[in-house]
Amino acid sequence: MELTRLSLLESALKSRYPQLAVFIVMLVGYIFAIIAGLIGTPVGSSNFSIVFVWIAWWAILILIAVPFFGRGWCAVCPIPLPGEWLQRGAVLGPHGNRWSSRRRGTDADSVLLDRRRRTETKWLNLRVPKMFRNIWLQNISFLLLALFSSVLLTTPNITGIVLAAMLFAAVGLSMVFERRAFCRYLCPVGGFIGLYSQTAPIELRIKDKQVCVKCKDKPCYHGSSAGYGCPWDVFPGGLTRNTYCGLCMECIRTCPHDNIAVNLRPFSADLAKPSARMDEAFKAFIMLGSAMIYAGVLLGPWGMFKDAAYNVGTTAWFIYAIIFLTIIFGVLPGLFTLGLLQTKGAASLKQRFASLSTALIPLGLMFWVAFSLSFVLTNASYILAALSDPLGLGWNLFDTANIAWQPMLTSVLAPAQTLALVVGLIWSARTAQKSANEAGVSPFTIIIYCLIATSVMLWLLL
Repeated sequence: MELTRLSLLESALKSRYPQLAVFIVMLVGYIFAIIAGLIGTPVGSSNFSIVFVWIAWWAILILIAVPFFGRGWCAVCPIPLPGEWLQRGAVLGPHGNRWSSRRRGTDADSVLLDRRRRTETKWLNLRVPKMFRNIWLQNISFLLLALFSSVLLTTPNITGIVLAAMLFAAVGLSMVFERRAFCRYLCPVGGFIGLYSQTAPIELRIKDKQVCVKCKDKPCYHGSSAGYGCPWDVFPGGLTRNTYCGLCMECIRTCPHDNIAVNLRPFSADLAKPSARMDEAFKAFIMLGSAMIYAGVLLGPWGMFKDAAYNVGTTAWFIYAIIFLTIIFGVLPGLFTLGLLQTKGAASLKQRFASLSTALIPLGLMFWVAFSLSFVLTNASYILAALSDPLGLGWNLFDTANIAWQPMLTSVLAPAQTLALVVGLIWSARTAQKSANEAGVSPFTIIIYCLIATSVMLWLLL
């Protein structure tokens, strides 16, 4: 179903102003979170940066945005904005929307002028080296945050420093490399959003492939007077998966043939064609393993593990880090490989490993949903209190600063988590069947692997 057939939605997506308004609100909130983390109260449960980033934002991201809108968060994320504005030398556009919309696709001279202007850059505008054009750096950056997550989730100044570092990294990379290099290759959040966006029922795709073939200038990629070239370095005419499309909507604005649409589709449509990339395969294991470890360390009754995770730099923490990495890079993929050795197919073991790991994507998403339900509902009551006193200075802006902590919906938490895990298992089993059929092997061992992982997660949560 093509959502952009709705004239109101199409107009909103083609106009820069609605998105810009959201961008500004998000950027102000992001900068305030940095300030709150650096100068606000050191009590994590009372600090805006901790409560709104790791409870409120995380709940929206994992429970709503990623499952239903895929890369929807990337469409409004404030992190790349300052760097992108510097890179382009403008906030809305180099020529102004009125001039651009009037001249779009009607004057050959304006197209040539537009190309010339695009080559004139205020910064280095380098191409990202080929060896880094993958998500391995995103995998590493996520793991670094994961290893320090116990401190990050409870210490406001650490959260403030990390948020500021991400903003400065995005600005720095924009001044050196073309397009959104930070978002595409380094952002720790963007990596797992891209992985799980394949399951979402929203997609951006072309309407008619032949129209793209005949289009000479490819303004959706290169840009035009109507807008910028794809900030994510993706040619919309070749899009088959959501993984690397940031839903920035620039291509909808620049396409002179109105050949790009936002569609509503069945869940996990992208998983019908498994990826053969090892960086994406290991991202699936990283996310699956991290959810299980978080459930055990942050929600489990084992004080020894909690102490090790919180005492960064100690011998116990280094042991914890080694165990963490061993589970993610050794135990989980190792057991998965043992299962694959029981299957036979025309593809090599490496190819089967990469393609069949696609089956773990729905399971990992539901693991994170189940974990986040517990984490968020246990701590959600802090949101109203932090809203009234965001810096912990004794304010009471909305008369909610003194609300006592209380877990929410405790009676439905366990059934909701169980339901999420069962849905994830069934979903992954169906994905495994499709992936196995594509690879010409039996899905049996993959389904057993998912069943064992689900049982372990259920035990950790309940």
